[in-house]
Amino acid sequence: MKKGISFDRLARYEGNLPRYTSYPTAVQFTEAVGFNEYQQWLQALPEGEPVSLYLHVPFCDELCKFCACNTQVVHQESIRSAYGDLLCEELKRLAGFLQARRSVSFIHFGGGTPTTLPMNAMKKVMQTIYNLFDIQQNADISIELDPRHVSVEYFSMLHPLGFTRVSFGVQDLDPKVQKACGRIQSKELTAHCINVVRQNYIQSVNMDLIYGLPNQTVESLSATIRSVVELKPDRLAVFGYAHVPWKFKRQTLLEGDVLPDSIERFQQRQVIDEILQEAGYQVIGLDHYALPHDSMSKSAQQGTLHRNFQGYTVDDAPALLGVGASSVSIVPQGIVQNHPSVAAYQKAMSQEGLPIARGVGRDEEDLLRWTVIERLMCDLYIDLNQITRQYNKPDNFFDDALLKLKSFEEDGLVKIESYKITVTEEGRCFLRNIVVVFDTYYRVAPQRHAQAI
Repeated sequence: MKKGISFDRLARYEGNLPRYTSYPTAVQFTEAVGFNEYQQWLQALPEGEPVSLYLHVPFCDELCKFCACNTQVVHQESIRSAYGDLLCEELKRLAGFLQARRSVSFIHFGGGTPTTLPMNAMKKVMQTIYNLFDIQQNADISIELDPRHVSVEYFSMLHPLGFTRVSFGVQDLDPKVQKACGRIQSKELTAHCINVVRQNYIQSVNMDLIYGLPNQTVESLSATIRSVVELKPDRLAVFGYAHVPWKFKRQTLLEGDVLPDSIERFQQRQVIDEILQEAGYQVIGLDHYALPHDSMSKSAQQGTLHRNFQGYTVDDAPALLGVGASSVSIVPQGIVQNHPSVAAYQKAMSQEGLPIARGVGRDEEDLLRWTVIERLMCDLYIDLNQITRQYNKPDNFFDDALLKLKSFEEDGLVKIESYKITVTEEGRCFLRNIVVVFDTYYRVAPQRHAQAI
């Protein structure tokens, strides 16, 4: 157990909490906010400001049992191509509602597995983006992929289309864990994928890892992390397994022993942290790591890191515009989500407008609280005096939140001085527990959020 963290203390902070990739969180989304509100927000975006794009492809070649993403297995190329056409159509509608032609600083294809889009469909989607928007010269254009189901020919297409970074799942390299999760992916295949990516001029490689899976142990994870370090990915995202079987029934199919308890999960997280830092990776916020040369490391050091539904990001565009089934859009005035299922999304696209299913408006206090939550999640520091002055709030505005943080201070997780909060190294893994005190919407409820640690 890491210095300063006791089992008793860990037990006090158990529970399920939001990931805080937005505020208000998705729990607050309602059907009362839809296309009409979003259209007004889009048209109110100041001219000249860049936007970023997120495109969701909800297809996979096979499902992983641990997955908590909106995806389904679809093998028919005609269906995949037709979905690509829907993405193009939504992009055209979106650009029309923006009124003025916009510059784009960041594009990310997520899923699912975006490389399930046939090559011609991917080319068509990217060409549509280039036709409708001005892509900045230094734009970050990234895509998620599955090394088990992507061809060398597909890899060779990415750089010419403008992609600068790829992200792919590893989760764990131990055969017993892979069998329990239904995802068999050898170290050799993973290494081959990285080599091919780099041979095709992709600048940055990100890997996703998960702890807290069936059959995982501290020893097996140590071996996985040491193997991953040998491959030298530029970035790593290390997530605790989100066990939400009430939402994703496929998780009931997980095999093997019972899931690790909170103490085992914490120990697994700590060994990952120790090995990666020893290997020269910089810790980024709660659960990301990057080599010093990577833009995410530089952004963290400069205090310009941000957080959205993709996790930590260097994207600083004021508006993130989502395209595709279940995608989320975030603008200052509010947050909206497209219809989550492909069928509902397709039906909505047969009508006029954009396929918005639900959302939530944001007032000034929401933006204030999001500023506090985001800066704590990214910088592990906040000067509340500065923030309250920025939003014209009284000096004592956060007194109730600071009172709730007293126990965290007594446990050595934060330091509070003159309305300035600093999260200690011991407190880093409790970030979600810390920022929840600033969330006025949060209510304890079963089957709502994933495990906090």
